Amino acid sequence: MTPHINAKENAFAKTVLMPGDPLRAKFIAENYLENVSLVTDVRNMYGYTGEYKGKKISVMGSGMGIPSISIYAYELFNFYGVENIIRVGSCGAYSDKLDLYDIVLAQGACTNSSFQENYHIPGTFSAIADFDLLLKAYNNAKDLGIEPHVGNVLSSDVFYQDDVNAWKKWQSMDVLAVEMESYALYTIAANLGKKALTILTVSDSLVTQKETTAEERQNSFTKMMEIALNL
Repeated sequence: MTPHINAKENAFAKTVLMPGDPLRAKFIAENYLENVSLVTDVRNMYGYTGEYKGKKISVMGSGMGIPSISIYAYELFNFYGVENIIRVGSCGAYSDKLDLYDIVLAQGACTNSSFQENYHIPGTFSAIADFDLLLKAYNNAKDLGIEPHVGNVLSSDVFYQDDVNAWKKWQSMDVLAVEMESYALYTIAANLGKKALTILTVSDSLVTQKETTAEERQNSFTKMMEIALNL
């Protein structure tokens, strides 16, 4: 056990799906997995292990932001033998090519966080997805009749920006969308020799000002779940 996960040894599968919201983890476990067990519930950050199409798989919430996912991802990779973490989350669109419910595969993650300073790198680390997972996810999406968007996202430490137009500078660099976790996930995976991928559903758009409800984000973002599960 760790300070943040009370699961027993070998409680997790080699692959963990990781939504930010623990209730989304519960939704995935109850609606997609068989023979499911709750394996951790510290601070109500639920983690489950079950089977999908006969294969063992786990799902666990990460919480919001780089500090939160960095704790759970590190502990899963380092103490529980997890090899692959697939983040399934929501994002805000920066690109006018994105609409609500579109799927984004985060090929890379930019950030305004100081997270990389933890590694004392003499430069700027480019956080990228594992190519095998990215390619499989892209092909899975196509097989499901989904046209995913592949590219860069911003992992932001700030939700409420003082400069309301700051996002336009990221848009000018062809950053597709903003979320709050992927940079840390990709960096930790690289450092530990593990694999990671982020699959996102557009929940709102800074371009059009459209947005989904909290309930819709929790229960209806099913396309990305199916892409991830079929990896």
